[in-house]
Amino acid sequence: MESSCAHIDQIRPVKPSAEGCEECLALGEGWVHLRMCLGCGHVGCCDSSKNRHATRHYRASGHPIAASHEPGEYWAWCYADQLMLDPA
Repeated sequence: MESSCAHIDQIRPVKPSAEGCEECLALGEGWVHLRMCLGCGHVGCCDSSKNRHATRHYRASGHPIAASHEPGEYWAWCYADQLMLDPA
């Protein structure tokens, strides 16, 4: 895994804004895996879901880095640079 990217400075100490994908919960739908935006705390479903709300959030907000919001998973992904980041 990479340890840095051009957007690493955009990571903020945020708390998740919801327990599940905000848009899926509003639609009454489920999700596959959850991602949390490290710019604002938005929680969205991953690209394995039919709605891809985490990617949609990146495209709408420009916040490039999301982290897994799954128990026991500690990794982050930079949408802009298309690379995995070390969790530390």
